[in-house]
Amino acid sequence: MADTSLVLTGRQKAAVLLLGLGPELAAQVLKHMSDAEIEELTLAVASPPPIDREGRDAVFREFAQLLEAHTYVASGGLHYAQDVLERALGTSRALEIIHRLTSAIQGRPFEVARRADPLQLLTFLQGEHPQTIALVLSYIAPDQASQVLKALPPDVQANVAQRIARMDRTSPDVVREVERVLETKIASLMTADFSTPGGIDVVVNLLNRVDRGTEKAIMGHLEQNSPDLAEEIKRRMFLFEDIARLDDRFVQRILRDVDNHDMTLALKGASDAIQQKFLSNVSSRVAEQVREDLQYLGPVRLRDVEEAQRRIVAVVRQLEEAGEIIIARGGEDDVVV
Repeated sequence: MADTSLVLTGRQKAAVLLLGLGPELAAQVLKHMSDAEIEELTLAVASPPPIDREGRDAVFREFAQLLEAHTYVASGGLHYAQDVLERALGTSRALEIIHRLTSAIQGRPFEVARRADPLQLLTFLQGEHPQTIALVLSYIAPDQASQVLKALPPDVQANVAQRIARMDRTSPDVVREVERVLETKIASLMTADFSTPGGIDVVVNLLNRVDRGTEKAIMGHLEQNSPDLAEEIKRRMFLFEDIARLDDRFVQRILRDVDNHDMTLALKGASDAIQQKFLSNVSSRVAEQVREDLQYLGPVRLRDVEEAQRRIVAVVRQLEEAGEIIIARGGEDDVVV
């Protein structure tokens, strides 16, 4: 009997696969998809294609091969994946699988850059124009981009951050040209329409992930050269000093997840307002212990203090994302009652 899976669309194959996985596993898969993708797949599952057992088995085999190829790509790149698949399945079948895999991820610029080690990526971005660096960092994951940004020279850091914040629609031709220059290490996969990878929110996301020293250096440069932009970025960010403005109920919730040693380090050299905010929202016993620790702590490295403050801010952001606290950032919509 002919392999009917060969005439199915990608959406129909996905529907066959979900039906084969069963409701519980299918639900877990759908959690990682966008609303539009879920809607399309739901329609496909509601009207599954007429397919026999042989066809279903072919769909499952194709999925298993693509999954295996994706694993090879992630561990060693496309050339490695192709070499392994050729040894196992032959040249023709290997090329077919690689083609389908790259087609599946097509439309995501700098796909290979997303899988690159940050230090490796930094090697290929150093010396590039700040606008080129800004474009690449706008497309890759924030955690990865923040590590690259941190390793750049201070003057380049601020320049790149400013360009990301002011980045508007980017022409496909521009992205293609950047990909062409870096094509030996990053993918040359490009969307056909205009996109808006940058913006202030991207900069805020990056600054939220770098260390305090890098954050201060970039913000200091922006305050001097682009005060309006710096003010807008600060309005959207949450800094350690902003804890003094939080409602006491929220501070108490935050401190439940904060290590006392981190609290002591973070308060070393902090303003009176911050110290008072922290110590007035813990028990008298803990407050007294922190005061004694501060008194006998002695000199500490600024880097250690800033790292403790960063960890506390990370707790604040996690609790805000979970909806357990509210951070008012200005405006009528942010009034807490």
